[in-house]
Amino acid sequence: MNQPIIETATVRLDADLGGSKEEVIRSLAATLVDAGRAHDLDTIVTDLLAREAKAATGMKGGIAIPHCKSEAVDEPSLGFARLDPAVDFGAKDGPADLVFLIGAPAGGGKEHLKLLATLARNLVRAEFVESLRSAATPQEAVEVILSVVAPEEEASSSSSLGAPSDRPGAAAGAAGAAATTAAPADTSSGDADRGGSTTRLVAVTACPTGIAHTYMAADSLAQAAGGRGIDLQVETQGSAGATPLDPEVIEAADAVVFATDVGVRDRGRFAGKPVVECGVKKAIDAPEEVLDDALAAARDPHARTVTGDSSGADAAGGGSGKNEHWARGLQRAVMTGVSYMIPFVAAGGLLMALGFLIGGYDVAYVWQSIATDYSLGQLPGEIWALDGEIVAAGTAGADLLSRAGLSLYIGAVLFAIGQAAMGFMIAVLSGYIAYGLADRPGLAPGFVGGAIAVTLDAGFIGALITGIVAGYLVRWMTSWSVPRWLAGLMPVVLIPLLGSLVIGLLMFLLLGRPLAAVSEGLESWLNGMTGSSMIVLGVVLGLMMCFDLGGPVNKAAYTFATAGLAIDNAASLKIMAAVMAAGMVPPLAMALATVVRSKLFSEAERENGRAAFLLGASFITEGAIPFAAADPLRVIPSMMAGGAVTGALIMAFSVESYAPHGGIFVLFAINPVWGYLVAILAGMLVSCVAVVVAKSARREPAPAAEPAAVAA
Repeated sequence: MNQPIIETATVRLDADLGGSKEEVIRSLAATLVDAGRAHDLDTIVTDLLAREAKAATGMKGGIAIPHCKSEAVDEPSLGFARLDPAVDFGAKDGPADLVFLIGAPAGGGKEHLKLLATLARNLVRAEFVESLRSAATPQEAVEVILSVVAPEEEASSSSSLGAPSDRPGAAAGAAGAAATTAAPADTSSGDADRGGSTTRLVAVTACPTGIAHTYMAADSLAQAAGGRGIDLQVETQGSAGATPLDPEVIEAADAVVFATDVGVRDRGRFAGKPVVECGVKKAIDAPEEVLDDALAAARDPHARTVTGDSSGADAAGGGSGKNEHWARGLQRAVMTGVSYMIPFVAAGGLLMALGFLIGGYDVAYVWQSIATDYSLGQLPGEIWALDGEIVAAGTAGADLLSRAGLSLYIGAVLFAIGQAAMGFMIAVLSGYIAYGLADRPGLAPGFVGGAIAVTLDAGFIGALITGIVAGYLVRWMTSWSVPRWLAGLMPVVLIPLLGSLVIGLLMFLLLGRPLAAVSEGLESWLNGMTGSSMIVLGVVLGLMMCFDLGGPVNKAAYTFATAGLAIDNAASLKIMAAVMAAGMVPPLAMALATVVRSKLFSEAERENGRAAFLLGASFITEGAIPFAAADPLRVIPSMMAGGAVTGALIMAFSVESYAPHGGIFVLFAINPVWGYLVAILAGMLVSCVAVVVAKSARREPAPAAEPAAVAA
């Protein structure tokens, strides 16, 4: 590397950087920008806080490791602060006084990630941490850190300081470079619980970013195993790359530990092995407890085994960890189902909207007959329709369609394609909720349950129920104790067969009709809403769309609206219009605010504002996230105020939208267009005024002076 990952300019000793982790993160990130290692403070802070939102980075022992990969980082960089007072970063044992802020370039190679991984491994070593707590100057802290991540570079740049082995932390650095394998010091002694034979374990560690916790968990487990005579080999699935465990090592293992916050890649390699699953933080904070669980699983003939899902799971899905709270696991599974459903809704809804544009709104009545009975060589002429059926010209009560010929035929075909895509919506939602709870084995029962929900008119609510029931059913089935020769067949034959059978029987014999009645009641309730009740619903939907700007609450409102498109009634179309219009308000309002009062915003925010105009016009609510992350207490309430106004006006003007996405680019599928535009403009102005007033009332404190380095 041309430049060490840390320098004295990015070190703060015994510093007061604020009372919250957000303030500490911003202060340390600013040191990277000031040192020329990063170029956009707001972007890197947003990326760091997004990582914090996934899981707290506070660790046992008063350590915190906020980290991210970001486009704003130019060089792999480390900021270090010894805080006074300490600040809470979410660790169970109290606040952190040592904070390591790691920034990696988004598109960088793996060499710098390996250095950062080496640093992370050393953070579980007491001697390295104590060396930093006793460092007298920023220069000494830099030397300690460089001695473990880049001892050769550090030695050559500071020869007067002696060899690396003479400096604090050198021993930790040597250990940090070791492979994540813990072989027993005396294999003849073994583990007492195993009657004198060595217990062999394999483990996989992985965290969402793959920079710090992945490697800390691996080394924490390795240290604990080495002290107990356990033969442990760990595969780290991190950003610095992963070397897969040897298949022979896996075959010889007595049990498997999955210490991950994301899915395990190529999980099928471990099929049939007793398994213990936990998050990476538990492996770091309580490795002895994790190993105890693994030893117990190795001895227990009825222990849960790996089901053989060879696909691996990713961050969007993949089954709940053993120690995850059931409510959190259920929420994540539902969001997984929603995330997989949305592409079908977006594609199908927009295609149907194009069908309306080309074929006329009345194409919805006869699309199936037009698309199947006619062709490019036999185009329809003037078509009369009555109650959704094509009838002879002049039939009493029949209406003449507004389009004919090629436009009617193409419109009907586009509408048919859109209907086909929308037809997958319920089954996909159910199937991927089950997948989120039980991995790949849950897919078949979940999809079957969703398809039956469509057949029985149980709709969106039916999909939620069948997905959840199928997921928990399959998860229970994967815990069955079966012979190892049968374990490989469970996820591909027995679980899909039995799971689909049970879900099908439950739906037809027990759940289907009650769920259909609930769906029908919801539809009737929506159709019966008028006047003030619809306006109140619009306000609620507007608030939800602007509360977390693309998060779970926003997605819940959007899912409610898109599910209604399958019903196709006036109330559902108004709900869709309210949700889309309110979701456009935050980025548009923030973009306008950066223009009318540019001095209230940083240069980076003004740049984001220019992009937010297009994002907002396209109904991408997430365009406002950079502003909300930097100043949530002023931005989010302001956005919610505008969203509530927009939602209320949409309902008051009886605006309907046949399109589930697209913003101003699908105005042809919205009626009346004037009401839609007025509602968006009103909400945009309300939010803009609110955020400008809120920010104008703020008095920015003068930048705190940087702590002076203690003289060497």
